[in-house]
Amino acid sequence: MPIPGSEIFSSRPVDPAELQASLPSTLVTHTVTQEQVDGLDPLTHEVVRHRLWSVTDEMGEALKRMSGSPIVTDANDFDFAVSDEIGQEVQVGLYNPMLVGAVDLAIYWTLRHRAVNPGIAEGDMFLTNDPWVGGGLHQNDTMVYQPVFHEGKLFAWTSAICHEPDLGGVGLGSFSPAAQDVFSESLPTPPVTVVRDFRLQRDVADLWVRRSRVPMLVGLDLRAKVGANNVGRERILALIAQYGADTVKAVMKRMMGDAESRLRGKLAGLPDGSWTATGYQDQSHEGDRGLHRITVTTTKTGDHLTFDFTGTDPQAGVVNCTYAGMRGGVMLALLPILAGDIPWSAGGLMRCFDLVTEEGTLNNATYPAAVGRGPIGPAWLTGSLVAECLSQMLDHDLELGKNVQATCCGTWDTAVIAGLDQRGEQPVPFLNIIMEPMAGGYGARPHADGIDTGGLFCIPMGRIPDVEMTEFLYPVLTLWRREEPDSGGPGRHRGGVGASVAITPHGTSLPMGLVLASAGKAVSQNAGLSGGHPGNTGLDVVARRSRVAELLAAGTMPTELAELSDELEPGQNYASSYLAPGEVLSMTWQGGGGYGDPLTRDPAAVARDLREEKITADAARSVYGVVLADGAVDDAATAAERERRRAHRRERSGAPAAAGPVDVTAGRRLDDNLVEVPRDGGHTVACRHCSESLGAAGALTLARYEGPPTDAGPQITATAADYVDAPVVFRQYCCPGCWTAVWSGVVPADHTDPVGARAAG
Repeated sequence: MPIPGSEIFSSRPVDPAELQASLPSTLVTHTVTQEQVDGLDPLTHEVVRHRLWSVTDEMGEALKRMSGSPIVTDANDFDFAVSDEIGQEVQVGLYNPMLVGAVDLAIYWTLRHRAVNPGIAEGDMFLTNDPWVGGGLHQNDTMVYQPVFHEGKLFAWTSAICHEPDLGGVGLGSFSPAAQDVFSESLPTPPVTVVRDFRLQRDVADLWVRRSRVPMLVGLDLRAKVGANNVGRERILALIAQYGADTVKAVMKRMMGDAESRLRGKLAGLPDGSWTATGYQDQSHEGDRGLHRITVTTTKTGDHLTFDFTGTDPQAGVVNCTYAGMRGGVMLALLPILAGDIPWSAGGLMRCFDLVTEEGTLNNATYPAAVGRGPIGPAWLTGSLVAECLSQMLDHDLELGKNVQATCCGTWDTAVIAGLDQRGEQPVPFLNIIMEPMAGGYGARPHADGIDTGGLFCIPMGRIPDVEMTEFLYPVLTLWRREEPDSGGPGRHRGGVGASVAITPHGTSLPMGLVLASAGKAVSQNAGLSGGHPGNTGLDVVARRSRVAELLAAGTMPTELAELSDELEPGQNYASSYLAPGEVLSMTWQGGGGYGDPLTRDPAAVARDLREEKITADAARSVYGVVLADGAVDDAATAAERERRRAHRRERSGAPAAAGPVDVTAGRRLDDNLVEVPRDGGHTVACRHCSESLGAAGALTLARYEGPPTDAGPQITATAADYVDAPVVFRQYCCPGCWTAVWSGVVPADHTDPVGARAAG
């Protein structure tokens, strides 16, 4: 008997005909011909397409109204899908697109392994949280999904999935920072029939909620997902009754076909090429001080993409995800960057790319690896790296370049607190995943700054919880929640700023358990583009033996950690700790990366940023080279300061011999700084600003500087040596003609740079 999830999914899309042929004769599916799809009239197609879209929205509202979990009701960390008879996703929700990469895999697995025993019948619903099967990216992602039958034939599937606050395991919230395998985490459950003949199976439901530290919330979420699926089924059957089964199915097939053809058309209009991005997770588990690399090379050939993750480090600690997580990371980037103007019929979009990956690596971990950090660590980093590659590809095109975006706020900064709420007549256990990091900073664009505290790239409709509701539900007091100056990456356009929150126990006399799980403290995960600097590094601090009670008693609301305590304890990336009464936890999460050289930013925008406290006075001068007098820009002094800083770049990097200018008027844009120019029967790359010839693509002659991470700017607040043993540096490549920054990063000293540059001087 095979172990569920031991199968490795193929990197090629599922062949519908092959899957259909594998089904037992007792499971009849409803299909239509290509002639029926082609024969649809446009008006009917649009009406039914929008009705299917509204089905997922209504399912989302049903879940939010029935769930009691702030993760759903406040943070919108969930998603839905309507799929065809074999599981291809026809319409997905706009909530958490990372989950899109896993939903269909669970349905494929169910059709292959549950169709005979126990069978797939009308009135059934399945429950799973097994990330090797699919459905979610780690065990806390739990999916309930159902087959929809019409006249005895399998017509479609609906699915509802959300993150559960706790499903057991060693660590609070099912996060075990010290886990070395899945047996220290929540138990993965392969697909099991939780609803049979339209009735919730009490034995399975009891088995499910028994594992959790917060069984009431998990039980509510289970019933909410069942209810959401009921809504989906009723609306689909009503649509069939109005328009006919063949028409609705033909629309579903055309939706996927249209999405595929539109994406292929967009890709076909771009130059072929390859782009590489590499990122790091600092620490893999509690006690680790290593760096763990994920790398991807994205190749566009014609109308097709290949994402090759060869070279990614082996699976380690808790910073792993399964194939479903890697695929979800790809979709997290592809949907907003390439398909922002295409309906999200994921089943069609996923036909436009292949995945190349090695088993047993960080983003294709084999059982029984620990994967609790899966979606908010390696899958998210995978998406950020794919987004970096896609942005470089689109930056060649002025129109599509509007979708270019520097990396957003790194990966999720996790903090879980749990303890005893003593505010009522009877003490009540509580568990809270702090959801404030939903307010991440968006990356900058070629034409605009990133959105300040705009949210998360992977959850377009995400929200942060209401402070008053948090204090009502849990025994905590929020001292501040605010945007942090300088947290957005400097650039010609600035990355959106991130924020911080500080909380202290209030209403309990006992210490709370505290679990930390994060990345981006030693090495930036919010990279800039085209010379833009990365945003801030993350920083979690516990103020031990603080003065918070005395300050509040005196009528003073503290605003800085230095006011609170002389004993500030930096939180490691992965740690099991505590938060005692009178102590304060401060979390600062990441903003977005910048776009373009900061020395080319409009001085008036710098002055505005300073007035609005998006940056500090130190950053205005030291990073942007802008001199202000009484809040107004001193134009002459600014010009002199910027020239001085370019001269400083030249002095610290050496002065390579200039290759001389070339005519760039016939050049093709590569990004904000570089153009590709026809020359001597081939092509050379030149600086767009000074026309300096920089050599052939992949072997550019650039001036290189390497120094301490703080040289990137005041946004680098954490000290890398507090977290990892490997040296971390600020590295910058500049044009040796005009000293414009072409690439900037805070990276390990042995990082392989994506610019393909050889240092000159």
